[in-house]
Amino acid sequence: MGYVSKRKRPNEYASKSSHVYVINSPSVRNFLARCDLPKRADEVSLDNYLIQSLEPTDDNPIRHIIAIDGGYSEVPVQVEFPSSTIAFFQFGALTFNIRDLEELDEQPFIDPDDMTKLKQIQRLELVLPIRNVALKDEVTLTSSVRRAMYEFFRNGLDDGLATLKWLIFQEYDRALDQWNLANCPHCNERNVPLKRNRMSKEYTFECMFCNKEIFLTDVFRLHEAIDDDVGAGGILGYVTVTVEQVILAHLIRLILKMRPVLLDEILFIKDGPLAFFGQTANVHKPMRELVKFLFDRHNLHLAGLEKSGPFVEHADEIAQRLGLGEFLILSDEYIYKYIIPGRANPNNPYGCTTYYGNKIIFRSSDDRTYVITLPTTEVLTNPTVHDFRNLDVILSNIQKLRCDMYDDALFPVALVNKLVSLADHPSTRILQRFAVDTMHVHPG
Repeated sequence: MGYVSKRKRPNEYASKSSHVYVINSPSVRNFLARCDLPKRADEVSLDNYLIQSLEPTDDNPIRHIIAIDGGYSEVPVQVEFPSSTIAFFQFGALTFNIRDLEELDEQPFIDPDDMTKLKQIQRLELVLPIRNVALKDEVTLTSSVRRAMYEFFRNGLDDGLATLKWLIFQEYDRALDQWNLANCPHCNERNVPLKRNRMSKEYTFECMFCNKEIFLTDVFRLHEAIDDDVGAGGILGYVTVTVEQVILAHLIRLILKMRPVLLDEILFIKDGPLAFFGQTANVHKPMRELVKFLFDRHNLHLAGLEKSGPFVEHADEIAQRLGLGEFLILSDEYIYKYIIPGRANPNNPYGCTTYYGNKIIFRSSDDRTYVITLPTTEVLTNPTVHDFRNLDVILSNIQKLRCDMYDDALFPVALVNKLVSLADHPSTRILQRFAVDTMHVHPG
């Protein structure tokens, strides 16, 4: 990495000829020759894999759609040295009646008043320090992020800490006595037991090793991915995915509390797969336990829709090999043979440490292609159609929700993204000016 000019001297640029040593290196050549790549469409054979046809349902039990999405924008608040950055997040849960959408589809022209019925959204805002920023009452960037996440769940998401406790300790069924935190954010001692009956009214614990305060939100382990010098940029995606799914659990908790039978009539759609990644991955375990409970005692219609990534690219490649209304259930063998270079391992199934569902590729009757994660009750290397609950109902409704604005788009996903996403222009510029003014940053 070259020197960057801070005064009047020139920048140091990379060498124009050093690539010769890389090209002539025997170890580099040997490594490249051993690499494997994803298969092209003409190399894919579907003959030995499970393809099923959608069985249309005459009576649609789904009356309501809830789509959940989130987005963030990283904003510099002080450009000159020492440069400082914060991130603004916005999350939304869009709710509408499926009949309102069907009535719009039947009309030759859309009345703006009718369109407002489909924009009933609840928004949540979160701001996190990312680089060279700390809360005035906190001593480090790490402690500032921890505090910000805790306060968001305490104040931003109404009763959010109660939902997190309900999820983590499985209070919807037979409550767990404790959750083992991988390491203390203060003393770094490993396997710190967080006992449910020792939690304070403020949803905090005391570390048994250093006696310092641990927030319930520390179960996300975000503190492990933050470096006080380098910053917290690596947690942005993890925060987005995690909060989206805690919002999902929050809505389910409220429905179970008020009127559980409504779960028969609601389709939840999450933007992205049903999984937790990075430091937050452990939370997939209580989410799968919640899925098990709902399938056993109540009901659940839930789908995670992917818009990009290797699975979407592969689905686009092989879509024409599927018939209209057909779906391909993805086994571990198929995933590692055609999508992700590697080898299937029955002792380490795909997504076993992150996912609480399995994937399918669905080509709808109107020739749209979707990559969908559907919840399952256990880790499966070779799922069958019988492992997916409410499969035909979910796929039939996904067909109804088509959106012509974008390729293979769903109306609720496209709309909720439009309502909560923060564009580079003008949102980032506006948020930057807002942050600079509010924080009273003086220009250099």
